[in-house]
Amino acid sequence: MPQPDFNLAESKIAIIGLGLMGGSLALGLRGKCAALYGIDPHLPTLETALSQHIVDYADSNPAILLPDVDLVILSAPVPAILTLLEQLPTFTPNPCIVMDMGSTKKLIVESMSRLPERFDPIGGHPICGKEKLSLANAERTLYYAAPFLLTPLERTTARALSAANQIIEAVGAKATILDAAEHDRILASTSHLPFLISSALALATPNDVASFIGPGFKSTSRVAGTSSSMMLGVLQSNRENVLNALHGMQSQLAEIESALSSEDFAKLESILNESRSTYQNLTDN
Repeated sequence: MPQPDFNLAESKIAIIGLGLMGGSLALGLRGKCAALYGIDPHLPTLETALSQHIVDYADSNPAILLPDVDLVILSAPVPAILTLLEQLPTFTPNPCIVMDMGSTKKLIVESMSRLPERFDPIGGHPICGKEKLSLANAERTLYYAAPFLLTPLERTTARALSAANQIIEAVGAKATILDAAEHDRILASTSHLPFLISSALALATPNDVASFIGPGFKSTSRVAGTSSSMMLGVLQSNRENVLNALHGMQSQLAEIESALSSEDFAKLESILNESRSTYQNLTDN
């Protein structure tokens, strides 16, 4: 017998990982589902989530809460998501929808495909966030108008897709479907490369200029403040795509260096004009 359609208002939702993204998702879903469960290994985070009524129930042990839920959302660094997917069958014997919010998709979707049949998995990735992580920096409006990429598997049912879309609509984001390989190729350029560029800029800047840093430097280097524990797993799981993006960046920098070194300022002006036009085209959407 087919399962009934998913109804967010009547469903129990568990979020594993109550950091910036999971905490913001919980804030956005508060009052929009039958019950909201928070799972996190950091006990002070659980205490905050309960005392501020961000979730209805909280525990550090997934096996305590997961058997009771209709949908579980994995909001953690990529390596932790992969570990959780391996452990998920031991946490609950009951059928449920499983959705992740990891920054890369290929390895996660492959792991989801190996889940027992009682799980209904779908990959997800919201394109939003801040460099300051943790529940203390969570915002109810973090997802508003943000793209939320979905990566269904061949086994993903219409019910799981409906559930994901209801979650996305509830927090004000905009759903887009993208396969795992294309997702990882695109995000290497739009997310993972900017982090490395920001990191390189921070490392290349002498400490004695700190008092002269203005908004240009701060905006360009901002994401270098992201925790390495979050980004290392992203870079490891998307290594080839990130390397391709880095090679493209190095090629562009070499052109700029060559023009400046040879005092070919006409060429340099042409490069800068082209970059300005490209920037406008990329950001005017």
